[in-house]
Amino acid sequence: VQLVESGGGLVQPGGSLRLSCIASGFTFSFYVMSWYRQAPGKEREFVAHITGVGGQTNYADSVKGRFTISRDNTKNTVYLQMNSLKPEDTAVYYCVAPSRGSWGQGTQVTVSS
Repeated sequence: VQLVESGGGLVQPGGSLRLSCIASGFTFSFYVMSWYRQAPGKEREFVAHITGVGGQTNYADSVKGRFTISRDNTKNTVYLQMNSLKPEDTAVYYCVAPSRGSWGQGTQVTVSS
């Protein structure tokens, strides 16, 4: 199983970024996919997840209304669209296949003026 994130970077408060995660080594469409994040000095926290079939979503309260998780099962890819970014969103963001116990290497998102 391999999960490879991309799309992180430096953005000003109020800006947007879209993270992508390409999965391989398992039947992607069957599995829930999640995004987690870890800010400096803090524990990893859940951000969002999306089911494999039907694409039902769930979000942490801290990102609800600003972030959108989606997936393209034809491309084995899950996305995290992040809008109205705040400095407190600064963290390493991880793509996760929870049922597989698999995590990506993470991508840094820094929100700063």
